[in-house]
Amino acid sequence: MTNSEETLDNKFDIVIVGGGMIGASLGIVLHGHGLKVAIVEANKFNVSTQPNYDDRAIALAYGSRCIFEGMGLWSKMQEFVTPINNIHISDQGHFGVTRINHRDENVEALGYVITAREMGKVLLKSLKTKKDIHVISPATLTELKFAPDHAVCHVETASGTQDLKTRLVIAADGGHSTVRKMLGFTASNRSYEQTAIIANVSTELAHHNVAYERFTPNGPLAMLPMPEERCSIVWTHTNNQAQKIMALNDADFIQELQKSFGNRLGKITNVGKRQSYPLSLVRAKQQIQHRLVLIGNAAHTLHPIAGQGFNLGLRDVAALAQLIIEAQESKTDIGHIDLLSHYSKWRKHDQEIITGFTHSLVKIFSTAFGPLALARNMGLVATDIMPPLKHVLAKHTMGMAGKLPKLTLRQTL
Repeated sequence: MTNSEETLDNKFDIVIVGGGMIGASLGIVLHGHGLKVAIVEANKFNVSTQPNYDDRAIALAYGSRCIFEGMGLWSKMQEFVTPINNIHISDQGHFGVTRINHRDENVEALGYVITAREMGKVLLKSLKTKKDIHVISPATLTELKFAPDHAVCHVETASGTQDLKTRLVIAADGGHSTVRKMLGFTASNRSYEQTAIIANVSTELAHHNVAYERFTPNGPLAMLPMPEERCSIVWTHTNNQAQKIMALNDADFIQELQKSFGNRLGKITNVGKRQSYPLSLVRAKQQIQHRLVLIGNAAHTLHPIAGQGFNLGLRDVAALAQLIIEAQESKTDIGHIDLLSHYSKWRKHDQEIITGFTHSLVKIFSTAFGPLALARNMGLVATDIMPPLKHVLAKHTMGMAGKLPKLTLRQTL
């Protein structure tokens, strides 16, 4: 990884806009295939100042583990992850429950939990060894221009303006994507009128590597296993209620959390720093054009229910990188609309399934309407006692359904 000032010219094969977890992962995958890549990042490029690399817990699907194995990074992440061996799904005040066990799915774990900070350390350390990846940061993209055979990114840095000429622009710049807005790409933005509260807590009883997804009248509550017998919570409330919950002192916050979660882990004994952020479903109606593609949250931002957002974006990375590298090896145009259309068609089914699944869960479990509450609990019970149905659910949540990229199959590119 080098800074732009060290390069001899500003001609690149690929410019990735956004150096968060998705953009950094893509840069690492593209390394070593004869491609000159630039990553343009608005923030200073280190873990302590990058807002993407904070102490939030990230739920990694089993398929994401496979992708990181294919990238050669899993062995470096392994010491920081906590396995999810079982998933327990319940509806507060009702009888429905579904339990998923890793042995039934023939995998070492259904998923893993890691903080964004620890993942960021691994990604950035790996990037520093890649001489064909050039990080330009802090830098602001101010303009994009497109020609038939190239694109030009106008970038503002502390040392002045740079014009980066490239064969392909990849926008990995998050849910408020500058690239998406700059190009006038429309996106559906459906606010859930909900806020997610995140924090780490300690509990009286050991979590035994169980992840809990509990649906409450206020919204879903996830309790994810962490090291040192801590748990990370993602607790959803209506916007007004979330303000009240955030204003509580620690003792009262714990009391309210205990009421919602119950006593499966005994008493909740301590809570760390709390953060909150509003929730919405954002889907770009156009994800590609000649010499440009949106990936990750720039293309689709999900509700955190079921922890699918990052994993969906990482599968974007795996699929796009595979097609780019294959095109590079066959000496075809990596930025041509035909290649990007192939990518879009490949990813469309997975993106629609996962966004539809998470959105439906929010809607179905956010109503107190009696007949629907009965139906959803019967659905939970049916899923629990019918292995084929549970297997389908597990494959999708593990990121192992549909046409899989080579990296998901642990194959190197």
